[in-house]
Amino acid sequence: MWLVRRQLDTRFERLDPDDDPDRDDRLIRELYQEFGGPLLRQVRQTTGNDLQWAEDVVQETLLRAWRNAAKLTWERGLLWAWLLTVSRRIVIDGRRRRSVRPREVEPPEADSIAVPDAADRTLAAIVVADALRGLSPDHREVIEQTYLRDRTVSEAAEILGIPPGTVKSRLYYAMRALRGVLKERGVAS
Repeated sequence: MWLVRRQLDTRFERLDPDDDPDRDDRLIRELYQEFGGPLLRQVRQTTGNDLQWAEDVVQETLLRAWRNAAKLTWERGLLWAWLLTVSRRIVIDGRRRRSVRPREVEPPEADSIAVPDAADRTLAAIVVADALRGLSPDHREVIEQTYLRDRTVSEAAEILGIPPGTVKSRLYYAMRALRGVLKERGVAS
């Protein structure tokens, strides 16, 4: 089992493991010094400029190099190619993992979850009924017969005893007045 040390001319030489008790610390430190920066720049491009993910990939890549130190060829060019290959595979695995797993989201607070009920319809009915009281009796009768009792203009005219044209004009002005009352109360825009 041979370990590596960086020389002044930036070449690596193999050392006998028995020569140096701090070989593991020095190996990982020298791997980071020699390849950390360039590898980070390269990995940032493959991660879409995600610095945090790129740092994680570089750390994992250099950790794998340290674990496989005995199996690696320590020529600078071959080691660089090995590091690039490993980092690329880590990024690919990360992309696959992210695409399979659904995105994590925070659960909504119990107070913010809408529960379907009839409260909105009831409130709207109360507001409209109150606004109808603000209309004249003729306008209120026409709206009641056509909208609330779901009758045609002819049926409403027959019940009210007025011509259909009068029902239409009263209905037009009644709706206009109703919108005005609702707008005054801040309900309609």
